[in-house]
Amino acid sequence: MGIKFRRIFWVTEQFDDEGFSEVTGIYTSVPDLIETGLGTRVYGDKKAGFRITLCALDTTRPPLLSFSSPDFQNVEAHLAQFVESGEMSSDEVARLAEALRRPR
Repeated sequence: MGIKFRRIFWVTEQFDDEGFSEVTGIYTSVPDLIETGLGTRVYGDKKAGFRITLCALDTTRPPLLSFSSPDFQNVEAHLAQFVESGEMSSDEVARLAEALRRPR
């Protein structure tokens, strides 16, 4: 079985009180997003909010999905289409949803 080329990636962002954001990471896998990306929820002076965005590579279209703190609503339901397409496993989605709900 060959190596699968990732067609999607995650972008993490921190927001300040005025709504300005700063990208804090880009991840190609859910495990890296959970282990590294979610650990950077407090970055410099940007402490007012946190967002993760799922993007497709090589496109001019808007991002696929975005989830924002504090509640990260309906993660499992929104990511079901990526489980069906084989981009993510149901276990990865469950672990991501759990990690997002954990207080930081």
